[in-house]
Amino acid sequence: MADDLATHHALAHRLAERFSAFPNVIAVGLGGSLAAGLGTPGSDIDLYVYTTALIPLEERAALVADLGATRTDLNMQFWDLGDAWVDGETTISVDVMYWDTAWIAPFLDRVLVQHEASVGYTTCHWYTLRNTQVLYDREGWLAALKAHCDQPFPEELRQAIVAKNHPILRRVLFSYRDQIAKALKRRDLVSVNHRVAALLASYFDILFALNRELHPGEKRLLELAVQRCPKIPADMVARVEAVLQAAAAADDDLIFRIETLIDGLDHLLRSEERRVGKECRAGWSAYH
Repeated sequence: MADDLATHHALAHRLAERFSAFPNVIAVGLGGSLAAGLGTPGSDIDLYVYTTALIPLEERAALVADLGATRTDLNMQFWDLGDAWVDGETTISVDVMYWDTAWIAPFLDRVLVQHEASVGYTTCHWYTLRNTQVLYDREGWLAALKAHCDQPFPEELRQAIVAKNHPILRRVLFSYRDQIAKALKRRDLVSVNHRVAALLASYFDILFALNRELHPGEKRLLELAVQRCPKIPADMVARVEAVLQAAAAADDDLIFRIETLIDGLDHLLRSEERRVGKECRAGWSAYH
């Protein structure tokens, strides 16, 4: 596969060299599936351009035009600020995201120091930053950032993610489970789909945190959870797929399948609590 992706990596390095000419660019990194070693010949190039100030649109447009792109969507602001195009020579799709360096340190502080959890995807940006392949680094800033990101998963953050995401699965009023049941009763399929997606976002945030693994994002979640998480609920893959199939069909069995899915996660959480409790008591006894 490495030989198949040589063109992707060569193009990424050429793009990094072009972006390095802008005075506002302090670093360029390769992210996505290519950086994670999961790329295929059909993969896009996810390029992160770290800036100290916005690169003017006209200058970015001139760069893309000079590259001979066959299709362009510039200055997209639906998610992060970004430009996208198809490379004219290789037909590889390029997705460039511009990240202002000013927000990164406060973000990492919230996650790594303050242990602030989100509703789903808590550690995704941490994962992106830690796994970025450095293509250009004017002052060593990106290398230092990656070194800072290369630290163990804080236990306090792990607990915060569970505390933030677990109650909304089904325990509290207006939990995802209850919202889905009401949407299913009124045959509101759009709402069913939306709430199932939210439930799974929190479910996987808990699962990766429980295993002290950074959340890799929305792609290949089942595959990566099985590969990277030694602790997973029994029959997790089948149960997740059963929920998705029932949701797609608006099956009245959906709530039962959701309950079964959460039951497996709860069993795993209780097992982990018992294990940690025993370790703490053993450590306390040894200390005294």
